[in-house]
Amino acid sequence: MDGELAQTSRLRSDGTAVRLADIAAQAGVSEATVSRVLNGKPSVSQSTRQAVLTALDLMGYERPQRLRQRSNGLVGLVTPELDNPIFPAFAQAIEKALTQHGYTPVLCTQLPGGAPEDEFTELLMDRGVSGIVFVSGLHADTTAKMDRYTRLIERGLPIVLLDGYSERVEAPFVSPDDRAAARLAVQHLADLGHERIGLAVGPRRFVPVIRKIEGYRQAMSQLLGVTDVDELISHSLFSVEGGQAAAAQLLARGCTGIVCASDLMALGAIRACRDRGLSVPGDVSVVGFDDSPLIAFTDPPLTTVRKPIGAMASAAVATLLEEINGVRAEHVELMFQPELVVRRSTGSGPLVSR
Repeated sequence: MDGELAQTSRLRSDGTAVRLADIAAQAGVSEATVSRVLNGKPSVSQSTRQAVLTALDLMGYERPQRLRQRSNGLVGLVTPELDNPIFPAFAQAIEKALTQHGYTPVLCTQLPGGAPEDEFTELLMDRGVSGIVFVSGLHADTTAKMDRYTRLIERGLPIVLLDGYSERVEAPFVSPDDRAAARLAVQHLADLGHERIGLAVGPRRFVPVIRKIEGYRQAMSQLLGVTDVDELISHSLFSVEGGQAAAAQLLARGCTGIVCASDLMALGAIRACRDRGLSVPGDVSVVGFDDSPLIAFTDPPLTTVRKPIGAMASAAVATLLEEINGVRAEHVELMFQPELVVRRSTGSGPLVSR
């Protein structure tokens, strides 16, 4: 063990030593199991061995020479900017799944004013990628041209598209149920006694926004008998500043509960409440969407609707690999159910507190 471990220590990119405990924690196995894998010992299942090797990859360690395997190929991963923590979480989950199947991910992150999605796509094609996963790309924008994806399909490149849907693209899609997410949030606030519930969302041209509005309208009508909700919907940007601006409008319209289309918007909504001397959840309840990493540690810890990142990432990679292996891609949308996570940014509304 010492020889292999020492070799791995020397080969780590940042020069720090490998700790069996760190690798074991990442892989979810014992230190003894890590040692057996590093030394090529028997009596370790293939799935456990792969988990340890994946932990080495994710933590920046080079595999011992005799444990290295030739990559099955490159797979492109195109994401929006990583300022929103939900996108790094998606990238990590997808990269982990690809690595477990022997593929090397190539991450392309779009930045404001940087290379557009089409340039990244051409770059990936030039690199000879086996397929591409698009996360919250132009396929989610109802005003964007979809022929960019059609051309890829016609060229025989396997693609999978996450968080957005288009009838015009004959490819597999993986999405959260945004309508159900909005209904869960409204149901939670209505159960707490809120009647004046607002919705803070992004630009109206995006598919997830359209679906959240549909779910919100349905819930408000069925649960509270409110059918005219136009003034209770505020569009802005998917950012803290956007959430703050949208929430300011909703507070001015008397909302005591605010459902936000992202966790970042929810943090902005809380800021808008405090700017007006209102407490959360004492005066106003706020619900986010995504359950981004670290969101449980905000002040107050944020009640949110969890997007099933792990399940969506696994499904996207499995679907892409089927295409790569010759299975014809179907024009289907795999829909995954969100989950309400109640923390401390929501509390009793006016009807309950009276």
